[in-house]
Amino acid sequence: MSKRYLNFPNERAQHLLKVLIDKYIKSGYPVSSRMLSKDSSIGISSATIRNVMSELEDLGFLQAPHTSSGKIPTIKGYRFFVDTLVNLKPPKYEELERLEDDFKSTDSQSLVLSASNFLSGVTKLAGVVTIPRKISMVLKQIEFLKLSDYRVLAIIVLNDMDVQNKILTTKKNYSRNELIEAGNYLTKEFGHLELSKARELLIEQLTRTGDRMSSIMSGAIDMANQAFPEINSESEFIVAGETNLMGDEGLNDVHKLKELFEAFGRQSDLLELLNQSLYIDGVQIFIGQESGYEILDDCSIVSAPYSNEDDTIGVLGVIGPTRMEYEKVIPVVDITAKLLASALKSTD
Repeated sequence: MSKRYLNFPNERAQHLLKVLIDKYIKSGYPVSSRMLSKDSSIGISSATIRNVMSELEDLGFLQAPHTSSGKIPTIKGYRFFVDTLVNLKPPKYEELERLEDDFKSTDSQSLVLSASNFLSGVTKLAGVVTIPRKISMVLKQIEFLKLSDYRVLAIIVLNDMDVQNKILTTKKNYSRNELIEAGNYLTKEFGHLELSKARELLIEQLTRTGDRMSSIMSGAIDMANQAFPEINSESEFIVAGETNLMGDEGLNDVHKLKELFEAFGRQSDLLELLNQSLYIDGVQIFIGQESGYEILDDCSIVSAPYSNEDDTIGVLGVIGPTRMEYEKVIPVVDITAKLLASALKSTD
């Protein structure tokens, strides 16, 4: 037993803790001694159950939310559950078959998108996959569509497959023809460049857009600077299923949810956390405050590295509330990482 659990529960208390956490994960409601007494696998009186629950609370594995008579697991309780008690349930055959079909693509970018969508779809949480380090994002085309007098929709095509949309606020009321001209100019000037290089050239041009450039071209560069996705020099990631988190009872604080979505867009903090899994074999789990980021205090991240031959080139995982179905999420993350690695090898 790890030093983390020098004062760990006896066998009876461990079983009760497992049953309680399983029930809490399924229902989302604090679990009372009366509810546990109805479980045939426990086989002890309500009074004994209350005593064991009290012991678990004293040891820091359970807590009572507000004035509720029931108990819920603490971060320490979840950690003991994940390390010691959880019974993993592998993905269903039809789910794996669907993923293998999605992984028949020969395009690396498509494989990453498929992996994030699969993780999100199977777990009903947010799936995240960092872009493989060897893949650069190349700008193929950019278009602008007029939404209203000072609002424009930018449509950016990257690597032939990835289409990103962004709504921009402009300083000028551009006509439809002016927006077409701006999109054509940017595609001609920056198309087929790596996005990081395109941004670098954009910034250079922004510093010299005075009288030497027409107002249309100057405006085009300004809009493109707003529209181009931020590129991190180390890596970046794709998130699918963020909206799945909106309906979860454990993440029902609108302010915290807004901050979490902003963290997805900002990328840097979450990327730093994901990259901690780059050189660790197998699945790694951050529960609540273990992540070191306050915005993730109510979340868990289950992640695993994926490789191409002998080189680890990225990380994938699932982000959700601490009250997630670990028994299902852990094996899904593990096998998706292995299948993505295999699919990437076949594209070389």
